[in-house]
Amino acid sequence: MDDSIMLSDDSSIGDAVSGRGDGEEFIDEEDLYYIPERRPSLDLEETPMDTSNWHYVEQALSPAQSYKSLTSDDPEEKEDMEGSSTRVQLERADSFSSCYSVDSNDCEKIIPRERSKDETKESSNKLELIQEPEEIKHPSLTLKFTFTALCDTLKQLQVDFSIFKWKLWTYYPQPFSASQSMDLVDLVDRLLETFTCEMSIQITRTILVSLDNNYLSDYLKTLCIKNQVRYELAGALQRKFCEEPIMEGETMPMDDLYTDFLIVGDTDNGPNIEHEVLNIPQLNTKKKPDPPVPFAETLSKKKSRRTGARMVFLQGVAGSGKSVFVKKLVRDWSLERSHQQFLFVFPLTFRELKEYDEGQVSLRDIIEKLYPETVKLRENKLKLEDEKALIIFDGLDEYDTDFNFNETEIHSDPTDPISLHINVVNMLRGRLINRSWCLITTRPQVYPYAPWDGHYDRLELRGFSDANKEEYFHKRFKDPNQAARVIEYVKSLKTLHIMCYLPMFCKMVADECQRIFREKGAAAELPRSITYMYTKLLLKLIYQLRKERRKAPNRSKEEEEAFLLEMGKQAFTMLEKGKFSVLRRNWPQGTSLEAVVFSGICEQFTTTPQVLFDEDVVSFLHPTMQEYLAALYAFLSYTNHEKNIFSNGVKSLFSKGGKIMDVYKAAVEKSLQCEDGHLDLFLRFLFGMASKTNQELLQPLLKPSAKLGDLSKDCASVIKKAKETPYPDRKTNLQRCLEESGFKL
Repeated sequence: MDDSIMLSDDSSIGDAVSGRGDGEEFIDEEDLYYIPERRPSLDLEETPMDTSNWHYVEQALSPAQSYKSLTSDDPEEKEDMEGSSTRVQLERADSFSSCYSVDSNDCEKIIPRERSKDETKESSNKLELIQEPEEIKHPSLTLKFTFTALCDTLKQLQVDFSIFKWKLWTYYPQPFSASQSMDLVDLVDRLLETFTCEMSIQITRTILVSLDNNYLSDYLKTLCIKNQVRYELAGALQRKFCEEPIMEGETMPMDDLYTDFLIVGDTDNGPNIEHEVLNIPQLNTKKKPDPPVPFAETLSKKKSRRTGARMVFLQGVAGSGKSVFVKKLVRDWSLERSHQQFLFVFPLTFRELKEYDEGQVSLRDIIEKLYPETVKLRENKLKLEDEKALIIFDGLDEYDTDFNFNETEIHSDPTDPISLHINVVNMLRGRLINRSWCLITTRPQVYPYAPWDGHYDRLELRGFSDANKEEYFHKRFKDPNQAARVIEYVKSLKTLHIMCYLPMFCKMVADECQRIFREKGAAAELPRSITYMYTKLLLKLIYQLRKERRKAPNRSKEEEEAFLLEMGKQAFTMLEKGKFSVLRRNWPQGTSLEAVVFSGICEQFTTTPQVLFDEDVVSFLHPTMQEYLAALYAFLSYTNHEKNIFSNGVKSLFSKGGKIMDVYKAAVEKSLQCEDGHLDLFLRFLFGMASKTNQELLQPLLKPSAKLGDLSKDCASVIKKAKETPYPDRKTNLQRCLEESGFKL
């Protein structure tokens, strides 16, 4: 028993010794306890009492004052209860010592009086509890949930609340002797102080049944079942998204690696046009840029009240981090960090939905198969579609069937087995989500395929800001010295630093640096060529990512080469004209726009050049990506087809040498003639193609007969010759070309 005794004006000795266990017999206070006569005090001489060290202590406030939000009629105030505190949140002792109250003059030990067998038989009423072993032993039944569930349930009693309190006092007179003066929060607080969470639920449900209120008893049971499903679902999602892959065969904890993204509140903000050399005009897509949206507010109540939409399109170019964003959102929900307005969260990828192409299936069946934790709802005759859940469809641009909203039949029942296509179309119509929200991630060109009369919000993921880039490298490299070296290295190559706005590109740079540190040591020199990283990005887009997409079929080696030559030719043609975007209607007829868009190499935006109509504009993933593809076109045209793209009407100032060098000499001459430097990056990439490491990456695209070898010495001689020409303002770029070729001074 606690030695300390709390003073309370409305408590009694009987309150202090109330029983806690189930099935105990409750008897009158005066029969159970007696207080022996006070013993004479010891005579320690007459010494005046020292009161100099006395301090005034204020009486503790009622715990009900900490729960005002939980008794409010506003459900949003109820959700903000996390900051409140109550004595039931403290560690509960085995005894009911927190409610002891005795007279200030009584300091004697309270001794229970022994009762006779006859007196024991005359025990008070005993409450027969509703026993449901599976329910009461579940780990989801926490103190926080139990308190909220009991308050939510008892709040609905209204006029019967006084009868409930009287019943509670009838069966448990000791702790609830003053129950009639307690409000809702105080009563639940006292209930949880006295009994365990499981017992509190059972007692409440049993008394509700005795009041003929089976509805509220079942309602409380339903809350517990939903909480169990939520708990088990959250655990499964935590295990699924606990780690993020980095290098091959290696992972890092998601929480240790995740870095915030730049998210803006609407789409059509245009491509990233930051460039090391050129000043590229921004597309006329929006009058004013939208302010950044914090991660926790991407699906906020404030925004939903303003727009009324429960469907959100999250747009982002290839490699902008959409899938990582989804993983972070799901993980934070499962750990109760954010987005707690949703009872359940179900992430679904279109790659997972491939298996439902054939046959009939309902949306609920899909969710139950991918997340079997939800089957318990149906077993208890609860409807998943009636709950406020967040359904995430990740990768709508991977869906390979055209959306025909005019001819696809309408369905509104998520339990009705239908084809996958009808499911997807009606989900985009907002017909299947009922009370749920729907978050759809896609690349920029897909969201216009939503129905014209659809009601939805749009967000755009813009990748990393400059601060995010540094934060990512600090998290990726645990050694501060290595992280500092990588950041300094990336900043020293401005184009590389700009391109790191793509989280996927940032990860590739980190992978390469980590590989070098492991193989050559922490002091190893990092590569100065940016062409190598762009080649890795291209191969990742056209091979790894495209193979995972339904819209892009596998191509043979010859078809892949033809596709890249086609893209490179378009990139070079635009580059010669100084253009970095083109109207979709002016895109060359021979070039497959859909294949381009879904490969991730290009992106599409909607511009507003005039008041009456909008126009779709196509651009490459980044201006430097266009320059890289133009250089790849020049390189592959000669190595695979012995074609010099500069041979028409271009007179070289240099003496004739090897055939491959004719391409480089002509490219240097053409670049030197451009005063604005719009071919500078193109020239760097072309010289980067000659490096041995880059040729090894390009091997799948080169013909077997192409034997180039190390061209760095020949490239160095071309650059040395060019430096002797009267173009002093181009010498810096020529030096960068020398670094790209891999020539060692």
